[in-house]
Amino acid sequence: MISVSDLAFTYPGANSATLNHLSFEIASGEVYGLLGPSGAGKSTTQKILMGLLSGFSGSARLFGEDVSSLGRAIYERIGVSFELPTLYLRLTARENLKLFAALYDRPTRTPEEVLTMVDLQDAADQRVETFSKGMKMRLNLCRALLHDPELLFLDEPTTGQDPARARITRELILRLKSEGKTIFLTTHNMTEADEVCDRVGFLSGGNIPVSGTPADLKREFGRRYLAVDARDGDKIKRHEFSMQGLGTNRQFMDLLEADRIASMHTLEASLDDVFIKATGGAIGEAAQ
Repeated sequence: MISVSDLAFTYPGANSATLNHLSFEIASGEVYGLLGPSGAGKSTTQKILMGLLSGFSGSARLFGEDVSSLGRAIYERIGVSFELPTLYLRLTARENLKLFAALYDRPTRTPEEVLTMVDLQDAADQRVETFSKGMKMRLNLCRALLHDPELLFLDEPTTGQDPARARITRELILRLKSEGKTIFLTTHNMTEADEVCDRVGFLSGGNIPVSGTPADLKREFGRRYLAVDARDGDKIKRHEFSMQGLGTNRQFMDLLEADRIASMHTLEASLDDVFIKATGGAIGEAAQ
């Protein structure tokens, strides 16, 4: 669905390249997360793939064709939800969606249908200027879903949403995947990426030094140790044991046989840990 090879881009006047020999592929029906600090080039990559930025070198292909050759027809086939909502504040949610639906040549979903998908149907006739940031983000997602596109670009889709609403959005992403949609996601929320992404790539230095499934990456960057919280009188004491030879570790077996273990878990890495190691703990100063 998406193929990027040796992609390079430098903003005019910049001292260094934002993208530097970037390469990755996204299969049809896959949820792919591009992760990295602010300013790493995540949004720049998306804008090139959407046909919004030119002046790059290398190859960027959508649907098997060069992005530069697709023209305006690309917008009939992709849905885009930017991190900063682009809406008409003095119109209602329903009016916004009717307006945007009129821009497409293909049949569109009804405003009521897409509003229900993000649990915003009760606010259909409220002016957008009264919406919270989270509500605007959900309406922005409605825009992306109006024409039932086969490929979705989602930039920080749960920004400003409380945990319950964010969960609804993540469940919607998974439902769209089950319907065969391809989703290119950028986010700073590692828990979100872990939950919804089939694969992730960590963008650092203009390319992707680390990529894979969340489960594989957590195992690769984690420690093969077991953390055991055991009762020691009225207190709980933490023990760590190597997974190698655990079944013959006398101290662990003594805790087990004495029924003193309160809880235990493997010390696998979180995606936050992978992020820090993959990007060197970088914190960007300006998002591109």
